[in-house]
Order: sequence, then structure tokens, then C-alpha cells
Amino acid sequence: MKQLLVAVVGLAILGAACTSPATDDVGDRIVVGAVYPLSGSQGQGGIDEHHGVMLAADLVNAAGGIEGHDIALRSIDVATADAAPGAIEQLDADGIDLVLGSYGSTISAPASAAAAARGMLFWETGAVGMLPPASDRGGLTFRVPPTGEVLGAAAIRFVASQVAPDRVRDPSALRYAVSFVDDVYGRTVARGAIDAMRRRGLVDAGHFGYDPRTVDMRSLVRRIAAAGPDVLFVSAYLDDAIALRRELVRQDVPLVANIGTSSSYCMPAFGQTLGAQAVGVYASDKPSAASIDPAGLRPEAAALLSRADAAFRSRWGVDMSPAALAGFSAAWGLFHDVLPHAASFAPADVAAAAGAVDLPMGSLPNGSGLRFGAPGTASAGNNLAAASVIWEWVRPGEAAVIWPPAFATDSVDPSTTDAW
Repeated sequence: MKQLLVAVVGLAILGAACTSPATDDVGDRIVVGAVYPLSGSQGQGGIDEHHGVMLAADLVNAAGGIEGHDIALRSIDVATADAAPGAIEQLDADGIDLVLGSYGSTISAPASAAAAARGMLFWETGAVGMLPPASDRGGLTFRVPPTGEVLGAAAIRFVASQVAPDRVRDPSALRYAVSFVDDVYGRTVARGAIDAMRRRGLVDAGHFGYDPRTVDMRSLVRRIAAAGPDVLFVSAYLDDAIALRRELVRQDVPLVANIGTSSSYCMPAFGQTLGAQAVGVYASDKPSAASIDPAGLRPEAAALLSRADAAFRSRWGVDMSPAALAGFSAAWGLFHDVLPHAASFAPADVAAAAGAVDLPMGSLPNGSGLRFGAPGTASAGNNLAAASVIWEWVRPGEAAVIWPPAFATDSVDPSTTDAW
């Protein structure tokens, strides 16, 4: 039997999670784990993503496990960045050397760096923020979802190519502004948007960073309005994104388009809380199970999506959110497409198998494939076949994927404006 102790750092557990790693190592199960915020300000998305990982383990086990050995999940709640190194240390002390995580970029950076320092492999299932050199990207750290730079650039590209030409006579005259939480997540996504603006020669109306814990939203929106943007890109968390949108509406800031990204604008609570005030707002992010057109997937991925969403709904009573589908797809890629092809379950061998995998887009149920950038390159450890989509809140509380056409369940409506 190959030796593997994989840690899931979180709250919920499966099967043998309460038994010791040594007991599981000599039994029929592989102990698996992942780092997620299951409480605190990022808890909602973290729980969803962790549920997706749990479901992936369930379905792999139902199909016979890995070499006949079931995966068992053991979890530690990592609600904040400063809790991440201690969680990794705890896993290392237990002999665990493969870690999944982490939904939150502020958690992913210290967790992956701490894991790499201890020779542990880190498999990122959802976070999009920049990772430090200490994470050993492409060596011991692999990110399955799109990067924040990709999401930010996709947002600007969509507005400039698909929205602006249908709404104004001179798209080149539109003024673009970027508002972002001033942390590793917000800065990374904002950088992607700003770089895309520069590449396209778009008019830059200004950049507005803020601390979500202390921001005076009324003052921030006044500053944004004074810059006179026609398009506002927002990289935020849920609560500050809702507050910002409400203040834009209250101050009647005239926008041709307002587009945000992950951790806020595409989350169900964003549309449910804002209702009509969210209609016409866009989001650049990962798809949910209910929003992606399965016709854009490879047949086996479409079948897996249907089965996974039904199982998820039966177990938790809701469809798979973008975070849940991201967690499921990334964990499935590890359990189904990487680990069975590793020479052993040691981190170096798993990393070699990850580096060799080459699945085209549409192979995973969220539209992604798997193909990682090589160590030493600018894209080291990043999934070069990661899929992202553009959402629009089309009716109060209802969003749909509208771009790209392969995954869209609704169309871009030129008559829709960011009006309330």
C-alpha cells in the first residue's frame, strides 16, 4: 500500500477523521485534509468550498477509492491568516504531508508558505490571490482555480469588448476606475484589471484601495464619484461589496457598468440582499453548478456535474455555489486525476504527477482542465486551463452566466444598463 497522510484543515469531518493518523495509515483508509475558514468573515464561502471537497471524497470512495483505499477527511477551522501556520504545524506533527485549501487568499498565502517550508504539498482549491516565493509554486504548491489577475483582466476585457460597444457611441472615451480591498486578494485582482486597462489603452480614472474593517463607505463613494468613472471594477468581500453597491445607488453614481469578482459579486447573498439594486451588475468569477451550460463540458464532466449537484443538493439542501463547485472540481482533479498516477503518495511524487497532468478545458465539472505552469516560470503552479465566466444579475435574486458563449446560460443584453 502506498503511504499517504493527507490533511484537511477545517471543521466538518468524514468517517475516520477522529481516529489517529497512525491507525488510519495501517488500515484501509487514506486520511485527507484541507485548510478552510469555516467561521469568521469568510466562513460562508469557506464552508461551501469545504463541502465540495467532502463530496469529491465521497464520490471517489463510492467508485472504489484510490487503489481500493477510501479517503477520510480530517479538518481544522482556519478562520484567519494568523491561524494558518499553527494549523500546518499541527498537521506536520501528525505526519500529514498533503494539504488542501483554502478559499481565502489571506489564508492561502501563509498556509502554502508554511506547508512548503515543511516539505508538504499544498493544493489550492479556491483562493486567487498572489502567493509568495516561499510557497514554492509549481514545486510544492499548485493552484487549480484561475488567478486573481486572470479574473480582473477578464472583467475589463468583457466590459470593453462586449458591453461598451453596444452602449456608447465612443467606447474609447469611457473612464475606468478600480476599487479594491487593500490586502493580498484585493490587490492581486485589482492588478489584473489595471494591467488589462493599460494594455487596451483605456482611460484610467483612478484606483481606490480601502481597509474593509475601517472604511467610511460614504466617503469612499464620494471620492469614486468625483473621479467621474463610467465603469467601476470592484474587488471586495461580501459585506463591503454590498455596502459599496448600496452607497453607489444612494449617491446615484451614473455608471455604464459595475463589475466585481469573487468573494462578493457572484455570491448568492449579494443578489439576495440587494434585490433590484443588484440587477445589471456583473461578476467575473468561477461558475456555479446551476449556472454553467453543461454543453460546454466534455461528456464525462457533464455527467459528473449532474451527479455531484444532485448529491450536494440532497446532502446540504442547496445547489453548488461557485465556491462549492470549485472545491469539488479541484479535489476531484487531485483524487481522480493526479493521485492515482503518482509513483507514491510522497509530496515530491504527487508534485511530479501534478506537473505531468494535461487535461483540456471542460474536463472538470466547472469547465476547467488541469495543466500547471512549470517551476521557475511566471505561471509556476498556476492552472493554465482554469475556467472563468462572467455573471450578470438578470433579475432580483437571480444571476446567470452570460460569457463566454460555451458556458453561458443567458445572453449579453445590450439594453441592460447599470440603472436603479
